Amino acid sequence: MWIQRGLIHSLIAPTGVQHQSVSGSVQPHYHYSLMDYFLKYFLFLCNLVFTFLGLLVFGLAIWGFISKESFAREKISSIGTDPMLILVMLGFVLTVLCLSGCVGALRENCCLLKLFSITVLALITAQVLAAIVAYSLQDQIGGYLRSGMLAAMVHYQDDLDLRFITDEIQSNLQCCGADNYRDWEINIYYNCSAPGVLACGVPATCCVDPLESGTVWNSQCGAGAQLLDEFTAQGVIFLGGCLGGISHWIEQHESLIVTVAVVVLGVQILTLLITTRLLGSIQRHKQFHYLPHTRQTWSIHQIF
Repeated sequence: MWIQRGLIHSLIAPTGVQHQSVSGSVQPHYHYSLMDYFLKYFLFLCNLVFTFLGLLVFGLAIWGFISKESFAREKISSIGTDPMLILVMLGFVLTVLCLSGCVGALRENCCLLKLFSITVLALITAQVLAAIVAYSLQDQIGGYLRSGMLAAMVHYQDDLDLRFITDEIQSNLQCCGADNYRDWEINIYYNCSAPGVLACGVPATCCVDPLESGTVWNSQCGAGAQLLDEFTAQGVIFLGGCLGGISHWIEQHESLIVTVAVVVLGVQILTLLITTRLLGSIQRHKQFHYLPHTRQTWSIHQIF
């Protein structure tokens, strides 16, 4: 009889699960491997770091809104077109996503880990599709950039964010305007028909040397630059447009851009694989720890 019980017990016991004697209750166990523990805390620490990074980005964006008084009654209607809104959404999404992965890994919560993995997979898919669309529309991207640059120049004096972005592009790429320095006529303050000292001028970031004696910033160094011919203007301001400067910069750093894109995409794919492996281990642990106990005890009682 004891031999018969041992044979039946060996037949119904799942592989890789340890039990007590048949006379007592069946207690299956699934043990995590060292790799499972490593992946669990590695995923936790990585998501914790990116959670703080997301909170930092979100906090800086909110601080930018407050410093510009974007929540004031007269400005609240235009908050939807504020470039700072991109940072707010980026920080919020990054925080929520990484927090779900962080808590899910630490607490072994399958729901949070599934949410995390599905979101990462959606982001990977969106980035791949965006790259394909950008490659297929590369001939039209120049037109979109030109429209965006001209729009930023129109609102140069009215929007601090657009002014900051335009100044950074012009000073770093040593360019002026979209196609050339005369594009600044599109701005109502730099138009030659406008009153004031800015008429027929360009911003100081277009100037070759905006610093007088290397110390004092001359904000009027581009005054009247649109009236100058190219030969005379080249000693005062940058003649080339920023669209050409952006294209030249992309060509120079093409390999770096591709490398960064591949690394970022690879990290996301690796994160997805780690999450999938960890999720499978957690599900097997919960399955063997809770479900088989009642089922196998019932089966033995039915047999004997």
